[in-house]
Parts: sequence; structure tokens; C-alpha cells
Amino acid sequence: MDIANCLALIERLCGREFPREHGRTDVGTGGPGYLIAALRTSGDFHEDDGTERETVEAQYEADRDALGERLAERWGPADVFGLAGVLLRSAEGEEAAEPWGTLAAHVPDLHLWRAESGRWVALGVSRWDGEPPFQLLAVVTETDPP
Repeated sequence: MDIANCLALIERLCGREFPREHGRTDVGTGGPGYLIAALRTSGDFHEDDGTERETVEAQYEADRDALGERLAERWGPADVFGLAGVLLRSAEGEEAAEPWGTLAAHVPDLHLWRAESGRWVALGVSRWDGEPPFQLLAVVTETDPP
């Protein structure tokens, strides 16, 4: 993972306009009030006995933490925001604002900062219920966490 490139992408997202409609963007997905960029995506593990999957998961978490250290130099320590409650409330029929509702389906927790612009910046590791691939995600949104 190239931390400098990831930081540059996050910086661009912080100053970028949000899409008017939900859908794909040049770096991932977005919609009114948010952008989600895949900073890194793993392969699949169909032929794996489970050991490679564990190694890759640990590496993605280490990459998130290393990138988070750099963001903490800029915005202070991250708040770790668990999304299990959002997922539970969604399962009970409560609709969560985007991007939180979608993220709750596959990202257990986010490391979260408030940038000088007032936007929220988050890093998380997408796990899609144990299915490949893993993704290291950067999220920029103006929508407050639920």
C-alpha cells in the first residue's frame, strides 16, 4: 500500500463535490453527501484453507491503522465507531442515512475523524460477511454518524 497515494486520494475526496445520484464513481461509489473509495482490494480465497484469509485480513487492518496514524497527525486521534447497532436497527426496519446504512452491511467498524472542512473522514475494512474480497475503504461524508 502506498500511504502517500492514499493520503492524496483522501485529500482530493475531502474537497470534491458529492454526486447528485447514488452510483459508481471513478474511485468507488458515492451519492448525495458521501464518497467511498476503495484504497485497496484483495483477491479471493476460494482455494485457501483459511490461513491466507486470516493473513490478508490482518494486513488490511494493519494498513488501515498505519494510514490512520497519518490522519491522526492531521486531525487528532480517531474515534472508533462500531456499525453493529446500525446494522441491527436496519434489520428491524429502521433506515439509516447513507453512507452509514450501506457500510454497516459489510464494515464492522470505522476509524472516524472530523476534518477542518466539517466533513467526516473514515477508514474501514470491508469484510462482506466473511466473503472475499477484503477492501480498505476511505469514506468522506457530510452526513453525521447515526
